Amino acid sequence: MRIPFAVVFAVELALAASPSGGQTTPAPSDEHRHGVVARGDHVMGFDHARTTHHFRLYGDGGAIEVAANDAADAASARQIRTHLRHIARMFSEGDFEAPMLIHDRIPPGVDVLKRKRGSIRYVFERLPSGGRVRIRTADPQALAAIHEFLRFQISDHRTGDSGAVEAEKRSRARP
Repeated sequence: MRIPFAVVFAVELALAASPSGGQTTPAPSDEHRHGVVARGDHVMGFDHARTTHHFRLYGDGGAIEVAANDAADAASARQIRTHLRHIARMFSEGDFEAPMLIHDRIPPGVDVLKRKRGSIRYVFERLPSGGRVRIRTADPQALAAIHEFLRFQISDHRTGDSGAVEAEKRSRARP
């Protein structure tokens, strides 16, 4: 089947006149994801490609975990620990500037986390190839906000974590 020249010409003309010049542009979610990675690498001080994030939801709160992909990558492990110690301190003070910079918006739950900061504990724990911030509360409103915040992190970082409340596994974490 031959396509008439006029049809081919019209399509080529339309593509050439389009702002993208006929090239496809990433979906907004892809653009947003690239921004999260780029801003995250800058704010956190380590490379997403060399590390793995996990966000865990527990009955009394949850955890932000980051580990170097290579157990021999001491530099990434050190950078992770520095960042997570800083995050635990900032969050304890009600300062959520880092996630706002990374995600380019205020994550869900932050308003309640700020308001209820006195009823939430953020503790840095050292892990073999990185670290985690363990988050605990007995306050039902704070707990709901923690879970909302962590589920947002799972979605925006595309970690593949379930977002379900799970039993905490024993770890070799050290304060």
